[in-house]
Amino acid sequence: MSFNGDDIAVLGAAVTAFLALLAVWHGLIVRDPVTSRLRALAEVRDQLRTSAGAGQRNQARRDIRASGMSVIRDAVVRFNLMRGRQVDRITDQLARAGWRSRDALNTYLFAKTFAPFIAIAGSALLFVFRSHLGIKPMYVWIMVGALAVIGLLGTDLIVRNAGDKRIKRLSLALPDALDLLVICAEAGLSLEAAIKRVGEEMASASADMSDELLLTGIELNFLPDRQRALMNLVKRTDMPKLRALVNSLVQSEKFGTPLANSLRVLSAEFRDERLMKAEEKAAKLPAIMTVPMIMFILPALFIIILGPVIIRIIDTLSHNNVH
Repeated sequence: MSFNGDDIAVLGAAVTAFLALLAVWHGLIVRDPVTSRLRALAEVRDQLRTSAGAGQRNQARRDIRASGMSVIRDAVVRFNLMRGRQVDRITDQLARAGWRSRDALNTYLFAKTFAPFIAIAGSALLFVFRSHLGIKPMYVWIMVGALAVIGLLGTDLIVRNAGDKRIKRLSLALPDALDLLVICAEAGLSLEAAIKRVGEEMASASADMSDELLLTGIELNFLPDRQRALMNLVKRTDMPKLRALVNSLVQSEKFGTPLANSLRVLSAEFRDERLMKAEEKAAKLPAIMTVPMIMFILPALFIIILGPVIIRIIDTLSHNNVH
């Protein structure tokens, strides 16, 4: 089928007429803005309902938490749980784990005091309902022992574990913080401004380091003794590396030595120490991998290598016995 010039002209005119009719029809349509406005209002209303519901749930959680903390505070005051305890030592341990509020101390004292009674109650319930639960006596004694350990040592283990993990995170972030302190010191910032700026910059990389540095910056501005503010950093973290950093800062302020040089030396030492620890772990790897290789890799390797040979020998011997 072929088209000549007249057919193409007729087809073009028809398409043009259709497009013109479509444009006129679209222009004559009466648009009702009420529908779109109602749709937009409905979307806004749904968003407000969602945010209001989330706010109510958050407020309910805050109310429950506040009521729970009020019960804990009343119990600590009523039973005088702070009497005869080393409150300063417990506060330092909680600060090492990153828990510095007054409620953290009350929660620790409450858990430390009442956890053994909860463990005793759980053990009694196990003995009473062991026949209904179908638990063997051996398992009952194992569970009672676990409850006893949790009741007596669980609180201290949780605090110590949280503190050790936080110290590891601070140790990993310390060389980067020192590099930033060197840059700020070389730029001419004072110690307070440098610590505050580094704390703000470290917020995305290490929240723990940022928290400690910002708190130290606040104490440097408000405490009359600057050395006390720096020593509070060591007291909260109990880290030898931060102790060396604080000693360097104190000596720099006391004798007027350049701050950037001492910080650069400390940063290089900490990075070398971290590299040496990585090399030490790499050197221990062959000895550590010996037992898994003997137990898991070598048996599978022997099966793959010797398996076909053993099967071939068994087949040959079986054929010989048949003949």
